[in-house]
Amino acid sequence: MSEITSNGEKHLVLATGRAHPELAEAIAAELDTTLIGSTSHTFANGELYVRFDDSVRGSDVFVIQSHSTPINEWLMEQLIMVDALKRASAKRITVVAPFYPYARQDKKHRGREPISARLVADLFKAAGANRIMSVDLHAPQIQGFFDGPVDHLFAMPVLMEHMRKTYDMAEVTVVSPDMGRVRVADVWSDKLGTPLAIIHKRRDPLVPNQVTAHEIVGDVSGRWCLLVDDLIDTGRTIVAASEALKNAGAKGVIVAATHAVFSDPATEILQSDFIDSVVVTDTLPIPEAKRFPSLTILPIAPLLARAIHEVFDDGSVTSMFDGDA
Repeated sequence: MSEITSNGEKHLVLATGRAHPELAEAIAAELDTTLIGSTSHTFANGELYVRFDDSVRGSDVFVIQSHSTPINEWLMEQLIMVDALKRASAKRITVVAPFYPYARQDKKHRGREPISARLVADLFKAAGANRIMSVDLHAPQIQGFFDGPVDHLFAMPVLMEHMRKTYDMAEVTVVSPDMGRVRVADVWSDKLGTPLAIIHKRRDPLVPNQVTAHEIVGDVSGRWCLLVDDLIDTGRTIVAASEALKNAGAKGVIVAATHAVFSDPATEILQSDFIDSVVVTDTLPIPEAKRFPSLTILPIAPLLARAIHEVFDDGSVTSMFDGDA
């Protein structure tokens, strides 16, 4: 059984679903522990079953699950895991969802639409979760959807460290791919000491994954443009923005994003001549078939492990980011 004892009383247990076991194992290695054993399988009719091999009574359990395709199956599996832990008398259950499911449905754009991000929070609460931990939420207000503590982590330090080692910041301009990411891009610009540019785009609300890039606010001519976003889905938004930047005279385009959703045909699209490099973290599994020469994958396990340790020791997760980002 996986457990760490602190002050002779508290017991930390790490559990994982089947979506991204490599990430959970990396987190366990960072914490110098192992994952609790479990039995999981899918019945012929699609129903899921989970049972943990050891007692979790009185333990502080962190349930790790990445929500990749098939997202609904992995969400249901995590809910079942939480329910099993609650009924097994775990003292506290923290949902660790590096990529929060349904985060893009955080508000109503038109009448008769759901707010699915709130629904997911309610489901976690109903299942028995006491706390949620996630990385780079698509919308900060999701933190208010859950009736309990939400640890909102930022991959920015991980991505920035790579950028500083790889590029000369004097030649870089940070670019927001749309108006919704301006605040994040502004923080990047301040921390890296680079200029900021913004791309104004228009998205048809009736047609998903269709984007038209418009004018660029800021000087990008002759510079390396660092496009920052929280996720890459099909890649069309990023490629449209990169094309606009190259047409405006950019020397090169680097794309930095936390979550590599990479829905088809993202792998082909992102190998566009308009993009020189794509840098992501491994919050989601990226199979070999979806990797390409210009892709760099950075490990997120050290960040998640540190946050888990802070929560377990009743420390400050905010202090990990100096109170900003």
